[in-house]
Order: sequence, then structure tokens, then C-alpha cells
Amino acid sequence: MIFFIKLSRVYLVSVTAPTAGAGCFFIDSWHTARPLASRDRLTVDPLSQAVVGAAVPQSFAPKQHIGTITLLGALAGMAPDLDVLIRSSTDPLLFLEYHRQFTHSFIFIPLGGLICALAFWPFVRKRMRFRHIYVVTTAGYATHGLLDACTTYGTLLLWPFSLERIAWNTIAVIDPLFTIPLMAFIVAGVIRRSPAWPRFGLVLALCYLSVGYLQRERAEAVGELLAANRGHHDAAVSAKPTLGNVLLWKIIYRHEGRFWVDAVRVSVMGGEAQVYPGGSVAVLDRASQFPWLEDDSQQAKDLARFDWFSSGYLALDGGDPNRVIDMRYSMLPNEIDGLWGIRLNKTAGPATHVTYEVKRSVDKTRFDNLLVMLKGQDASSISGGDAD
Repeated sequence: MIFFIKLSRVYLVSVTAPTAGAGCFFIDSWHTARPLASRDRLTVDPLSQAVVGAAVPQSFAPKQHIGTITLLGALAGMAPDLDVLIRSSTDPLLFLEYHRQFTHSFIFIPLGGLICALAFWPFVRKRMRFRHIYVVTTAGYATHGLLDACTTYGTLLLWPFSLERIAWNTIAVIDPLFTIPLMAFIVAGVIRRSPAWPRFGLVLALCYLSVGYLQRERAEAVGELLAANRGHHDAAVSAKPTLGNVLLWKIIYRHEGRFWVDAVRVSVMGGEAQVYPGGSVAVLDRASQFPWLEDDSQQAKDLARFDWFSSGYLALDGGDPNRVIDMRYSMLPNEIDGLWGIRLNKTAGPATHVTYEVKRSVDKTRFDNLLVMLKGQDASSISGGDAD
């Protein structure tokens, strides 16, 4: 048991040694890349984007137009994700460069709002003036990039002045506790024809995002203690939320050429934090792991693009020396088992691209282990997967 103080709270951390088989799961399947369908992209779900996009303009809407304004805001709030249409049949990584890029940046908001206003104006011109439509669509459009930046994927809010992928890591890409209450207030606003309802919903949404921020801080504090207990001092610890909650977090940090991964469940009310130990893997070293890769080859360029996309969180898949994975995402937060990666081919020609692969594994063991973590049960309750 370890005591620590963070954000004016005292926490008791229970660190349990990993049991045999914990965190070891078989691979169900790997899917070879095509230009990926939108469902393969880790982006905030369209419903959440629509709800937030509707809530902001609805909160200052006049009663006589509140239904129309709600619809326009919702559609504009989803519009930036039309960048998923930017794809290539020959370049499997093109979508990585353009998703959450210029359509999500601050500088594009006025133009994005204008495009939406021009698209919607023929349908609502008898109800609203164009300048009012433009204000509504711009307000809805502006919410999209900010909400995306609250997740872990990374959003180019400052494009073209910076290519930094901004990720505040405060909320998962899908979180019903964020979306459903706000949607209920929007519906109430339309039915009651009152902007007071979405205003209250936005306050609650901001409160939830604030809770996510505090939870991230607490999870990172636990991660810093884990690193210190291993003798890994001054490690830059990052905490990332798991799908649909702000209780269970993936902890990852880099130390002396290795990535270390753990999971931690932190209660919103404070108290004891439960740690689910993971493991470590060597940071990708292209020179030693791919000595045959020529600098001017397309595969080398693709590897550099994938490194930029993952913010440097790259490692080799333990079961395949030609597959490079993004360490930030896994089915279980204490796994070293990337959700997606790229495959290099030693015999490929100099103009050949890498292959992009997405892994989906929804076996019952993984699901049961995830429930154990979400409930905050002891790590000894986690079981291993069956061999394939």
C-alpha cells in the first residue's frame, strides 16, 4: 500500500503483483488495410459531435427558430469529419494525415461554417436570414475540434502553423455519460422551446470534462508512483481514458528505451486506486530492427508518417518482427497489444507502401477482464485468454 497526495486529496494505492496469464491474450484476427471505413477510425462518435454542435447555438436561439437552429447546429457539428472522405486506394496512410487536420483547425472554422451555411441555406432560407444561418453553423462547427482535442487521438487545432497533434486526454471517444444527459437537455429545449435547457446541459458537460481532467491527473499521479517504485525517476507519464468512462485509465511512459504500460482505476470520490500491472516493450529502433530499410524507400517514409501520427509511441509487435504497433491503444489498458499498426515487407520494392492493419478481438475473456477493472476488483480476478 502506498500513500500519496495529489490535488489536495490523499490516496491509498493498492499495487498487486500480476498473476500468471494476466494480460496475456490471443490475437483473434488482423485485418489488412484498405482505405479504412469510418468505423475503423478512432474519432468522437457522430452523436456526441451532433449533440455538442446543437447545444451551443441552441443555447442562444430565439423560441420561434429553436428547432431549426438545433438541427443546423447538429449537422454543422458533425461536418468536420467529412475529412474521412479523403482517402487513397494506393496509400493506406493518407487518412492518418488528413483526419482531424485542416477541417478541425481553428483557422478553418469561419470557412467551415460558411460552407455549411451555403449548403443549408436553400432548405431554410424562408425561415432564417443567411447571416443568422452562418452564425449558427459556425458556432456548431467550432465545437467539433475542441471536443476532439479532449480525446487521446490528437487534433491539429493549430494547423497550418503547427503540426502538433493536440490531445488533452480527458474523455474517451465514446462516453454515454457525457453524451446522453446533454442530448436529453437539448430535446427538452426543443420541446419546451427554451434555451435554458441546453445552457444547463452545457454546464453539466463542462463539469464532466473537468472531472475527466481531474481523473487524468490522479491516474498520472499513480503512474508516477509506479515508475518511481521501479526506479524510473523523472519519467514522463501519460494517462489515457478507456472507452465509455473516466474511471479506468491506461498508463504509459518511456524509460531507458522501453515503454512501460499499466492500468489504473481511480474513483471519482477519491480513496483507494486499483492498479493492474502490465509490462514493458522496447521502443522502436529502426536502425537495429529494420537495418535493411533504405532511407529513400516509401516504406521508410511511411514509417516516419506513422511515427508522427503516434507521437513517437511505436514498438514492434511481440509476435511479429515486421509489424509496428501504436502503443497508445489496446483492447485492455494494461496490454502491450496495439489496436492498429503497420506491416513492413523486406522484399517490397522501393515505391511500395506499408500495409495498415487493424486488430479486433472481442473474446469473452477480454470482456470479463475489462469488467473486473471497471469494477475496481483485485488484479488476481483477471484471467488469461485461451491459446489459439
